[in-house]
Amino acid sequence: MVKGLYTAYSGMVNQEHRMDVLTNNLANVNTNGYKKEGATSQSFDAVLAYKIKDASEGYNLAKRIGINQPGVKIGEGYTDFDQGAIKTTGNTFDLALTDSGFFAVEFTDKSGNTSVKYTRDGDFTLTQDGELVTRDGDPVLNTNGQAVKINPNLDTQINVSGQLIQNGRVADTIQVTDFADYNYLEHYGENYFQPIEGAEETDPKAQVYSGYLETSNVSAVTEMVNMISVQRAYESNQKIITTIDSTLDIAANQLGKL
Repeated sequence: MVKGLYTAYSGMVNQEHRMDVLTNNLANVNTNGYKKEGATSQSFDAVLAYKIKDASEGYNLAKRIGINQPGVKIGEGYTDFDQGAIKTTGNTFDLALTDSGFFAVEFTDKSGNTSVKYTRDGDFTLTQDGELVTRDGDPVLNTNGQAVKINPNLDTQINVSGQLIQNGRVADTIQVTDFADYNYLEHYGENYFQPIEGAEETDPKAQVYSGYLETSNVSAVTEMVNMISVQRAYESNQKIITTIDSTLDIAANQLGKL
């Protein structure tokens, strides 16, 4: 009977994690180029029971206290890289990528450390100095790894190869990068991705389209349906704990007196 408490508890923790992921997806339903995240669950094989309130090894980590089969544990997270819908903006420096690939951006953190991040969000603007930047002011990189910079006083056309054309010549070329295996990419703040150890760059298939933006690939309806399912599963586990608690109360306080 006590094992049922561990099973229900692990189920609640798992559903809570899934709800966090779904909530984050819904919060980014209108974020350009956002790729939705998902969560998986794994059944316990022959593992040790949770010491529920023990935080010595970190939040929601198992403290092994005995052999048990406590239901389910949080599996790996994943990112759905399917392309979002393309919308028309008519702005020259709004750029959308078709197929696989990412824009390269120079990102500077709060400590002043600079690194290259990757994004599908092509909501760019041209500064008065002629530098192409993201909505947050991070420079967009060219094929040489430098900030894209052009004459801000000249008309500009951007072709599908990412070349910025001014006065009939190529003024600069936007860098588009792709990776052989997206499992080696992880989400980073500001709607960016960053490669981890093992990431391998490859030739991109993407084409650049000026005057368009890629929207989020999150379906609000689907996420809401999933949230209802998660909530019901969570409530079911709550009822299991309540039922077992009532049974234990009867066993300890009523039958125990006999």
